[in-house]
Amino acid sequence: MFNPLDLSGRHFLITGAGSGIGRAAAVLMNKLGAQLSLVDRDNAGLSGLCAKLADGAAARAYCFDLRETAAIDALVKDVVAAGGLLHGAVHCAGIQSVVPVRTLQQENWREIFATNTEAGLALAKCLASKKVYAGEHGSLIFISSIMALAGSAGSVAYSMSKAALHGMTRSLALEFAPKRLRVNCIVPGFVFTPLFEKTATLWDAEQRAAVEDLHPLGFGQPEDIANAVAFLAADTGRWITGSALIVDGGYLSR
Repeated sequence: MFNPLDLSGRHFLITGAGSGIGRAAAVLMNKLGAQLSLVDRDNAGLSGLCAKLADGAAARAYCFDLRETAAIDALVKDVVAAGGLLHGAVHCAGIQSVVPVRTLQQENWREIFATNTEAGLALAKCLASKKVYAGEHGSLIFISSIMALAGSAGSVAYSMSKAALHGMTRSLALEFAPKRLRVNCIVPGFVFTPLFEKTATLWDAEQRAAVEDLHPLGFGQPEDIANAVAFLAADTGRWITGSALIVDGGYLSR
């Protein structure tokens, strides 16, 4: 049966694969036939994911801290040496912190920016090489956030890091178009992930209900974002580049 989402024969690197959106994306892309290289600093999360995958032989795990941006080039070389040339990457890894700007320290925003933004740029730089990119069916996907488009008190560093991905997406889309490598970002609303639950502990029941009410369709699940990832990674997204795909349960329609 014809499946326009078929990813057989394609090799993708997924960051933040140990939990949340990255984990859901890995599970779905594995089911669609992709070969995966999974990156996370949580080794236990990676081990649990690999055990869950339908075809564990089609996935390799790499325990790596993306804050070490200077070492990403070596990581990608190891990935290619072990699994072959890449058809793309999905940058899901992220750090979120709610800190008022008056108490925000330089080391705080630099740590957030390194993981959320600079690591994505480092991956893009690697994919620019013929020694890394397979040269066809290319798709680079960044996971942004509605906080890049809507303000929230105490989220300035996080919002800055995610908003930067939008500018990167548009410029990289033009630079990589001749390589047939598409670049897009996905803009999720509030999704039930470990990162979200950490933030939600700061709310009481009334505040949580108020935030959920901002989403006409309610809070999202990691699988909702994984569906968008698969759509952009497969041939279903072959004429889409430089875009920000909003998947937010209607949050930004308010």
